[in-house]
Amino acid sequence: MSDPDTPHSRWSDLERPPLNAQALRRGLIRPGGLWTSLDVVTTTGSTNSDLAAAAVARDPRAEGAVLVAEEQTAGRGRMDRRWSAPARSGLFFSVLLTPGDAVPVERWGWLPLLTGVAVATAVARSAGVDTALKWPNDLLVTVGGEERKAGGILAERAGDAAVVVGIGLNVSLREEELPVPAAGSLALANAVSLDRDTLLRSVLRSLERWYGDWREAGGDPAASGLQEAYAAGCATLGRTVRALLPGERELVGEAVAVDGDGRLVVATEEAGRVPVGAGDVIHLR
Repeated sequence: MSDPDTPHSRWSDLERPPLNAQALRRGLIRPGGLWTSLDVVTTTGSTNSDLAAAAVARDPRAEGAVLVAEEQTAGRGRMDRRWSAPARSGLFFSVLLTPGDAVPVERWGWLPLLTGVAVATAVARSAGVDTALKWPNDLLVTVGGEERKAGGILAERAGDAAVVVGIGLNVSLREEELPVPAAGSLALANAVSLDRDTLLRSVLRSLERWYGDWREAGGDPAASGLQEAYAAGCATLGRTVRALLPGERELVGEAVAVDGDGRLVVATEEAGRVPVGAGDVIHLR
């Protein structure tokens, strides 16, 4: 038996036990449910890349696969930004979804926003932490009265029929472990529980419910209640923002709405109300 205090042991940090894959499968995979498989790996480069490659190599209609990594060595955020964290300090996972004919392709852009609502709902329920959404895909928590990014979402097409949605959430990161000072974690936000098994089950159940309602409504964000829920939890709305747009363009104004296509509507003095579908948005004080 290996020494549990060696740096290579999966039990070397007893405050960060490994996920119980077998119990997670028992709790989440059921006949008629969304989730069809759940795998936990010790380490990988990117769960999004792994799941996308698997989706392209097999039947792309095999919806509901979940891939979780205890550690990601090449995790990515939007615009290929690096996402890194110590092993077992958070939840790093991807899910495979195939909206199919039930949802027009032009509405698939709502998937990262839908995932944000699902994660925020689950975190509030399971960890007792209010999580705000920064358009389009950041999860914010409050640490010492300051907004900090504790998670992010990245949705990518996998072939013509599938979307892989990756989720990264900092759970037990300590101040000295943060990749940047503006980062946060559930622990630093005074979560009542840091149990990753419970949190992952809650997130996946919440995502299954929101995705099911949205899909049943044909992807209509208003009819499914998604647009209203996202707006209610979005910390970007009502704020003065700077939007850095493709082509090195910049837009400054008040974020006033999220439209039916999931775009952020920014009211400016020069151009009036401008919908922003892609780009970096910075909250201005």
